[in-house]
Amino acid sequence: MAGDSVRVDTWVWGVRLAKTRSQATAVCRAGHVRVNGATAKAAQAVRLGDEVRVRLHGFERIYRVAGLPVRRGSAVEAAKHFEDLTPPPPPRVERPATVVRDPGAGRPTKRDRRDIDRLRGRESE
Repeated sequence: MAGDSVRVDTWVWGVRLAKTRSQATAVCRAGHVRVNGATAKAAQAVRLGDEVRVRLHGFERIYRVAGLPVRRGSAVEAAKHFEDLTPPPPPRVERPATVVRDPGAGRPTKRDRRDIDRLRGRESE
């Protein structure tokens, strides 16, 4: 396996993007792994310099292959085998102030509801 390429599911597992080899294979079968822009099957070869996009837990991560792991190692060792090209997430938008009611205060009155709507920017129509 220590040649010029490695199976994409082995690479995903070896750089610790998936906990098990079978989980890495399942991610590939589901179409959540792309190599150089094309959907990758589990047995597709990955070479140095390839761009791998992996969609896990609802987020797409972009990696450049910097090494081909022979076996699964520590996280420090795995980090040597890829460059993370994922752009940083956009800054979080601050939400307007929220209304905090005392526990046990009961349902809001009509006046309370109007105040809450006004605070949230939903004026009455």
